[in-house]
Amino acid sequence: MTEAVAVAAEAAAEAVPEIDAPARPSLSPSRAADFKTCPLLYRFRTIDRLPEQPSPDQARGTLVHAVLERLFDLPAADRTVAQAAELVEPQWQRLVAEQEELAGLFADGGTPEEFLASTRGLLDGYFAVEDPRRLQPAERECLVTTEVDEGRLVLRGYVDRLDVSPAGDLRVVDYKTGGAPREAFEARALFQLKFYALVLWRTRGVVPRVLRLLYLKDAEICDYTPETEELARFERTLIALWAAIERATEARDFRPRPSRLCGWCAHQARCPAFDGTPPPFPQRPPAPAPDEDGPVIE
Repeated sequence: MTEAVAVAAEAAAEAVPEIDAPARPSLSPSRAADFKTCPLLYRFRTIDRLPEQPSPDQARGTLVHAVLERLFDLPAADRTVAQAAELVEPQWQRLVAEQEELAGLFADGGTPEEFLASTRGLLDGYFAVEDPRRLQPAERECLVTTEVDEGRLVLRGYVDRLDVSPAGDLRVVDYKTGGAPREAFEARALFQLKFYALVLWRTRGVVPRVLRLLYLKDAEICDYTPETEELARFERTLIALWAAIERATEARDFRPRPSRLCGWCAHQARCPAFDGTPPPFPQRPPAPAPDEDGPVIE
């Protein structure tokens, strides 16, 4: 979504490069961001498929996304703060039933009541920057996919919300449940939306007019207008990134890249930068698994 960590598996398959047989690979924003952040993190998540226990912040991001998606199922007049608050608990119960790893979320402290209350606080932040009664999204949680590099690579991901104006202009909207980044980190925050903008441009022939980040914690909006030449350069960047992933896979060489983000990593015990030892590299990368470009926390 990264300072973002993906927390909810969705229904699209993301292939990894195979060593022994040709594959039709695909790349998502979160996996691309993983490799840019730390090649070893990419390996742990995409090739080794190591489990990660969601944190309360990650689970809260998933819940907020679920509530906002459900909110737009209601008639426009019913999309109120009170109605959104009423959706929190039933959506949480649904998520717990679907994702068993959420059952132990409060084992290290906190209570469900505090968790749900803080979620309602983030929804207050949403209503401070948008009035959903005045909006009619064209698509929500929609899968977007395209081929690049003469069909050798598939780009795919899920867009939180896509708005289309009467004139046909596209606005890509992404909900962020963390704080708004400092100016130095804005480019990182926009990486995911540029990914979606590229896919939409290639599939629909239209460059989105606006890429919008809604920071609910701080009740702030960040708008960005991409240019065609910029997206063309971004496409070349992704192709080069995938080539680097293929080289790392062929050599079985995914090195750690220590940074301030290591404090949030779930795999320090296996990381050589923290005196850990990675598991043996799989003889063959595993079969395609659910993509993880759903709700995230930054």
